[in-house]
Amino acid sequence: MDQLDCRALSSVHIMGKGRRERVLPLWKETATVLKAWLAIRPNSGDPELFLNATGGAMTRSGFEYILAKRVAMAARKQPSIAEKRVTPHVLRHTCAMHTLQATRDVRKVSLWLGHATLQSTEIYLRADPTEKLEALAAVTPPTLKRGRFRAPDKLLAMLKDTRRTKNYVE
Repeated sequence: MDQLDCRALSSVHIMGKGRRERVLPLWKETATVLKAWLAIRPNSGDPELFLNATGGAMTRSGFEYILAKRVAMAARKQPSIAEKRVTPHVLRHTCAMHTLQATRDVRKVSLWLGHATLQSTEIYLRADPTEKLEALAAVTPPTLKRGRFRAPDKLLAMLKDTRRTKNYVE
């Protein structure tokens, strides 16, 4: 809670995997939901923003449990969701892909994800089919005429000369 600017709610400080620190910007919708959560959040004395059912800090496995429950609920209304793999990592990857599509800047995605190097983020470039389609569309195909290839007279003459010189040397 001490890492959250409760007035502006424009960003959040996160301790990530490997004790890596990140400051992430928040979307307006996220800030609105977060303000609503802060209004009803129990004052348990625990410094973490999100709490579990007993009022303690929510763990990674606790978040995975809640996410799985919500996915199961959503699958009742939309059965195709049951066939999909929805995990915290998939949510992170999806957010990164949307950020890449919105900004077209892999450096921003790298900052958002907290990657130490751009090489870690390059996987998103390989995974984005829209990027691939745009690259293909940007390349103009060669203009070739249908038909059989017929070598020009200069090429045939050069090949004949090469053959004669080769026979003479041997």
